[in-house]
Amino acid sequence: MSRLLKNHYLFLNTMCVRFRSSRKNLGKPPGVAKTLKERLEEINFKDPKVYFKVDIGLPMPQRDKKNETIKRIEYIKKIKTNAELEKLSRNNTLPVSLDEISNEWSKTNAPLHIKKVAEYYGVFEHLFGDADFTPYIQINISYDHDSKKVPVYRGNIIKPNEAMNNPEVNFEAPEKTLWTLSLTNPDGHLNQENSEYIHWLVGNIPGGDISKGETIFNYLQPFPAKGTGYQRMVFILYQQSSEINFSSINCNSEKFDLNKRTFSTYEFYRSKEDILTPAGLAFYQTDWDNSLTNFYHDKLSMSEPIYEYDFPAPYIKPQKWFPLKEPFNLYMDKYRDEKQIAKEFLMKKLQKTHPFQKPEPPLKYPNAVPFKKSTPSWLKLEIKKERLRWGRVNDY
Repeated sequence: MSRLLKNHYLFLNTMCVRFRSSRKNLGKPPGVAKTLKERLEEINFKDPKVYFKVDIGLPMPQRDKKNETIKRIEYIKKIKTNAELEKLSRNNTLPVSLDEISNEWSKTNAPLHIKKVAEYYGVFEHLFGDADFTPYIQINISYDHDSKKVPVYRGNIIKPNEAMNNPEVNFEAPEKTLWTLSLTNPDGHLNQENSEYIHWLVGNIPGGDISKGETIFNYLQPFPAKGTGYQRMVFILYQQSSEINFSSINCNSEKFDLNKRTFSTYEFYRSKEDILTPAGLAFYQTDWDNSLTNFYHDKLSMSEPIYEYDFPAPYIKPQKWFPLKEPFNLYMDKYRDEKQIAKEFLMKKLQKTHPFQKPEPPLKYPNAVPFKKSTPSWLKLEIKKERLRWGRVNDY
């Protein structure tokens, strides 16, 4: 009792001191420190005197912007005063011509938009290095597949079986001009890392008529190897200042020799930069499909290459002599080769398959079928999984 009174007396005589908790900033305060955007700009800064792009394309065509603006304003005023168009718009029945929109887009913002898309996909960087160009000439490209048109835009996906035949290429050009069209794949070379395959090359095209041009390399369909993902197929249209002699690189034969088709757009343009000027661009993406197996065997006379990504091996604890509370069949499979396990599973499946008879129908009530008395517990579990069609992937 005396101790409680003593503690109470000390508590009353103790002075109360106010204390305010304070938080200190790590580093400079927000008003002084750089923002995340400023930090990223500082880290990713590239000196414009060293890192700059050289424009190797055609000059920008002259346009009367003043008259175009006046016509656009008059057209907008005319539409706003049209009561019939307003009624159709309110009722969601106003017809919109996509062809007219596409034509207007191709005459105005299309070159800049196509250039931005090509920069995003790394087309200029991987084909021309530190050079780029604005594609002022619009190319209309399409493949014929099953009596349907498969167009080539800017990065759309086209399967190899859709691009087996020569594409149809159209572009507007004066009659007395000469052009060169190339189709390359910068991602699919099988032997060299930074090389391309030339799939099609036509030179000395008079006035936009490709059928009258000189075919240097016959058309070769895309053949992306299995496991390599999407690959870019790039069409580039060059304007020629004079006729070119392609006899040094001519390979116009029906046989497809991949060694002779090793190509470099950078070196090709560099050797003829005084005559060629990039003017148009279009590209699509493609990946492997089943039709390429016969193409490798019949046309290229080679076995089909298959690539697999080498994932880093997962960490597994060192194997123990006497693992406790571990199912021995699953535990032992952890330390075996996955391909060997898959092979055993395939062999087991083929043993139950008859080439001339139908497969056995699945059990109607799998869990109602009794097991043999001599069946161990772990084997019962495996049989149960097999009857229910549970994969081994569910065990991990």
